Amino acid sequence: MKTFIRSALALLIAAGVATGVAVGTGRAADDDGKGKPAQGLDAAGALKRLTDGNARYVSHKEKHPHLDEHRLKEVAKGQHPYATILTCADSRVSPELMFDEGLGDLFVIRVAGNVVDDVVLGSIEYGAAHLHTPVIMVLGHERCGAVGAAVKNVVEPGHISSLVTRILPAVRAAKKQEGDLVENSVRANVELVVGQIKAAEPVIAELVLAGKCKVVGARYDLDDGSVTIDPFDE
Repeated sequence: MKTFIRSALALLIAAGVATGVAVGTGRAADDDGKGKPAQGLDAAGALKRLTDGNARYVSHKEKHPHLDEHRLKEVAKGQHPYATILTCADSRVSPELMFDEGLGDLFVIRVAGNVVDDVVLGSIEYGAAHLHTPVIMVLGHERCGAVGAAVKNVVEPGHISSLVTRILPAVRAAKKQEGDLVENSVRANVELVVGQIKAAEPVIAELVLAGKCKVVGARYDLDDGSVTIDPFDE
C-alpha cells in the first residue's frame, strides 16, 4: 500500500496537478524556491511566536492578527505558514485561536487523537518540505476522548476502532507510570507520534538531521487555555 501511495504521488507531481507542484521546479507553486524558513523564522523564533501568542490568549489580550480583507487577498496569492501543527479534531482545540494567529499563519492537520498514518504524514511532509515550516508541533490535549477510549479499550464501530488501535501502544507505556492513566496516556501518545514523525524517511528525518526542522510535542489545557511544550521534544 505504501508503495502504491508513493507511486501515485509521484505521478501527480510529475503531472503538476492536485498537489500544487509546479512542473519542472520540484517545488510547490506557493514555495519561494529558496528553501528558507517561512516568514523568516527559525525553529526558536517560531516556537517563541507560538508561546507568545498563547500567552496573549490565556491572558485574554489577543491581537487577532491577519483577519482583515487585506490579509484575505494577500494569502489568496500563496501561503507561507510558519508552523505545522498536528492536533486533535476536538472542537475545543483550535490552534489559530489558542496561538492568537490568523489566515495563512499555521498549517494545521487535525485528526482525532492526533495520530499519524500515511495520509496525515504526507500532509506534514508537505508543510515541512514545500512550505518550509521550521517547526512541527504534535499537540495533544487534556481529557482527550480518543485517548480515553483507548484507555478503556472500547470496541468502536466502523473506522473509529482504527484510531483506538493507534493509541493503544501509548496506553501500554503509560500504565508503567504513576498518576492518572488518561492524562499520562495523552502525553505518551504525543511522545509516540513525535517519535514517529521524526523517524519518517526520507523527508522529515532528513530535514531534522539537517537542522531545518524541529519536531516538538505539546499539551493543551482545556480549563485555562495554556499550551505546555513537553521536554521530550529535545
